[in-house]
Amino acid sequence: MGKVESGGVGGGTCRRWLWAAGALFAVLLAVTVSLRNVPKISLIGITKEPFECSDSRKFTGIVEDCSCDYETADSLNKEVLHPILQELVATPFFRYFKVKLWCDCPFWPDDGMCRLRDCTVCECPESEFPAPFKKPSGGLPTDDMICQEGKPQAAVDRTLDTRAFRGWIEIDNPWTHDDETDNAEMTYVNLQLNPERYTGYTGPSAWRIWDAVYKENCPKYPSEELCQEKKVLYKLISGLHSSISVHIASDYLVDESTNLWGKNLELLYDRVLRHPDRVRNLYFTFLFVLRAVTKAADYLEQADYDTGNPEEDLKTQSLVRQLVYNQKLRSACPLPFDEARLWQGENGPELKQQIQKQFRNISAIMDCVGCEKCRLWGKLQILGLATSLKILLSVDGKNHIDQPLQLQRNEVIALLNLLNRLSESVKFVHEEGPSAEKLFEGRVSSPTGNNNFVQ
Repeated sequence: MGKVESGGVGGGTCRRWLWAAGALFAVLLAVTVSLRNVPKISLIGITKEPFECSDSRKFTGIVEDCSCDYETADSLNKEVLHPILQELVATPFFRYFKVKLWCDCPFWPDDGMCRLRDCTVCECPESEFPAPFKKPSGGLPTDDMICQEGKPQAAVDRTLDTRAFRGWIEIDNPWTHDDETDNAEMTYVNLQLNPERYTGYTGPSAWRIWDAVYKENCPKYPSEELCQEKKVLYKLISGLHSSISVHIASDYLVDESTNLWGKNLELLYDRVLRHPDRVRNLYFTFLFVLRAVTKAADYLEQADYDTGNPEEDLKTQSLVRQLVYNQKLRSACPLPFDEARLWQGENGPELKQQIQKQFRNISAIMDCVGCEKCRLWGKLQILGLATSLKILLSVDGKNHIDQPLQLQRNEVIALLNLLNRLSESVKFVHEEGPSAEKLFEGRVSSPTGNNNFVQ
């Protein structure tokens, strides 16, 4: 029998197996390489983002200068904070806010911006509140709308019910300009009848507000000159600004002729999403205020929420307890922001006075807002921030036992309403952000993308 040649049947079969094995190896190698680019998945979401896609998370990891990550903040907000806060701000105690609605701008009194002062829409009749909350108002006369630059959506609805709450001390907040004890010049409004949304307030007068806030009181210093405390102040104002823009975009007058309201995702993208620092600062402000609420947990739990309606008052107190002592919140994000890192240098006391003065100026600028409803929400949210600053930066129970925390009723109302507004903004950005970016990313910005105080 002769030898089988190498080119015979046995050799061909061997070569075919080698080719098949080589092809399989190449396929496996390609799959392995491609898997390296697949986002890693954790229990709370995507942790790596190697390429852009419509449902990818743009913000991951720890929120800058905070102790909580974006994924946890979104999860806690959706599952815990937002549902509780939505119920809480609708209760009788938290739906009323005491505010000076008339205009007395201390910075530019002669430019016509404060022409609303003599309009009855800016002041309540003296007979309306001989005792807070006890007498209902007949609402706004329709002819008062002319005071709001012809925009009825900018007017404040003063309709109240007959529930009254009592007690509480009245003290001034050292971080604000308003005299909170001056009841003669303040009026109460029902926040549920005056939602924060688009009002048509825009143009030079609106731009001047934010220009004064940022340039004169809260500049974005070069990084080498930026101390931690001034950085916090800037990020708080920027985060509040972003939140206001989000609420405008989420409740926008789409068609004035038919009074059709809806979402404006283009405005959301132009004003907030296309500026990543604004989104980061929104989350920072949300966690900063959340930290203030949790730090004041014992005070808030023991506070008097009496409005004369026992059933509603018990519900309010229960909701407050659910919020400040929530176990999911305490375990997932026990310290949203660490205020102990501030005021550590030798210039700490002097720096605190400087920043406090700047914030007081910012609060005074709210009197220059030429739109009544915008002024209402501006004042409420600035007071909410001031209350957060008061809790976190003015009171230290360990070092100043003789200075216990004291909050007045209006501060608590502003604080919890502010946290609710920030919670709504974070939720809207998280849910609508990917769709807005998919629609508008890469195209030229529209005129709505400027920094005007559009409301």
